[in-house]
Amino acid sequence: MIPIRNIYYMLSYAFQALQEQGYQNVLTEEFENAAELFATILSKGISLQLKRGLNRKYITQQEPLSSIRGKTNITDSIKTRSIIKTQLVCSYDEFSENSELNRILKTTVLLLLKSDISKKRKKELRQLMVYFSNVDTLEVHSIDWNIRYNQNNQTYHLLISICNLVIKGLLQSQSMGETKLMSFLDEQRMCRLYEKFILEYYRKHYPQLSANAEQIPWQLDTESKDMLPVMQSDIMLKKGNNVLIIDAKYYSHTTQVQYDTHTLHSANLYQIFTYVKNKEIELGDKPHKVSGMLLYAKTDETIHPNNSYQMSGNQIDVKTLDLNCDFNKIKEQLDNIAKTFFSNM
Repeated sequence: MIPIRNIYYMLSYAFQALQEQGYQNVLTEEFENAAELFATILSKGISLQLKRGLNRKYITQQEPLSSIRGKTNITDSIKTRSIIKTQLVCSYDEFSENSELNRILKTTVLLLLKSDISKKRKKELRQLMVYFSNVDTLEVHSIDWNIRYNQNNQTYHLLISICNLVIKGLLQSQSMGETKLMSFLDEQRMCRLYEKFILEYYRKHYPQLSANAEQIPWQLDTESKDMLPVMQSDIMLKKGNNVLIIDAKYYSHTTQVQYDTHTLHSANLYQIFTYVKNKEIELGDKPHKVSGMLLYAKTDETIHPNNSYQMSGNQIDVKTLDLNCDFNKIKEQLDNIAKTFFSNM
């Protein structure tokens, strides 16, 4: 189990906006579950957004009007018989706050209001929804999360990401038709947060390293690349030609068991080995060192991988990161990885 406070810390690295002044007092509060944490972040975030101004966009409206506005539609005016009432159906663009971004916010907040969060938090959210009276709600299963952010809507990035975690990661249908929010994120959502947290941690605290989620090109003997999957690393740390490829894994079980024998997940090991060997060949004859690491989030299991292997001239480590401890201890574990593989840090 990961303490709620640590989930906030992970979010603050994954989304730098959480380190802004408006969110600083979140850490002074205690949270019984993840829903309460997300409700608090949304409450503060929406308040900040209201001060900046809600996102608006031109939305096409069509309705019968007594005075002409925009384009008239004579065919619809006749069909709807509005012309008899001395009205014409007009199509016009209205600069409205009823944008997709605001609809996602309102839909998420209304779901949180049905969940197990404090009365104080519900009151805050209800007060904020007064400013969304002209905003529609959405069917949660039809929301398009592929949103392009630009200078005009960048401040929504954190808020919409939190909405995504709430709707996709926390919602659980009950047999009685009610909706219940789970105490913690599901494995899939936590995996993505876990990866992003580690990457952003190294970007912030180790500027002397290049920290990115790079693609690794296949080193082929022929030019044909048809149907080959993309080799997408989670975290690649580089200093010169010293490279560490980290594959971050968040599983409920860090090992596979057969006949009471624990072994590493074979697919994970094959994957990191493939990444390392292709990266090494890419560097060619240059002096270099390429290593790999499977970094599992520690579970409640009694056996935790902590191994180092030499495979065909490369070091492959399998480690666990304990997230159920004081956050300074988590930082210490990540710092030790950097110091071990980049010894002059």
